Amino acid sequence: MSNALIDVRNVSRVYTMGARTLYALRDVTVQVKQGEFVSVIGPSGSGKSTLLNLVGGIDQPTKGEVWVDGTRIDAMGENALAIFRRSHIGIVFQFFQLLPTLTALENVTLPMELRGDGSKNRRERAEEMLARVGLAARMTQLPGELSGGEQQRVAIARALVNDPPILLADEPTGNLDTANAEGIVALLRELADAGKTILLITHEANLARAAHRSILMRDGQIVEQPLAAPAPAI
Repeated sequence: MSNALIDVRNVSRVYTMGARTLYALRDVTVQVKQGEFVSVIGPSGSGKSTLLNLVGGIDQPTKGEVWVDGTRIDAMGENALAIFRRSHIGIVFQFFQLLPTLTALENVTLPMELRGDGSKNRRERAEEMLARVGLAARMTQLPGELSGGEQQRVAIARALVNDPPILLADEPTGNLDTANAEGIVALLRELADAGKTILLITHEANLARAAHRSILMRDGQIVEQPLAAPAPAI
């Protein structure tokens, strides 16, 4: 049994479109140890986001196995997977995916509501996470009243509020200007240094350099994967 927190084993993802077969991933194997910050880079269509969706349990492989924290998630049913994901995986998307009619604080409390946490604990924890990402003074604002960088910080706080060991980030700086993008990457590095395991999907090489190591993908395959760095001390 692997000691990796994320262990993708010989995974392929195939889509059939009429008579055409499209390989989004071809026999991909990736391991990420606890406390690693790993970036996956490559051009559009290289399979980066498909890989992240498989690790997050959003998609299922056509072939191969996906293990997260010792559990084979591709073999789980939808309900069991949803419960597992709430406590093990936080996901940050490029387009924030905040509910526009809820305040920053209310958006961050949602994952705890789904888990059934008490209302007092939810508010205290959400306030703590928003303060951690530098938004203590913006908790009552609606998403439309926040800048892009602030909205992404709310999304990160929401992804972290249940304290999952793994954070998946899919192009989290894709809609941000340079200054805000650098701030988000610095925040991700800070989280990794504090012990979070982070898988960052990006096509921007300068952002990928903030990670401990980078994996290069092209045409659904890994074309360069440095040996895993030793996991940082936690």
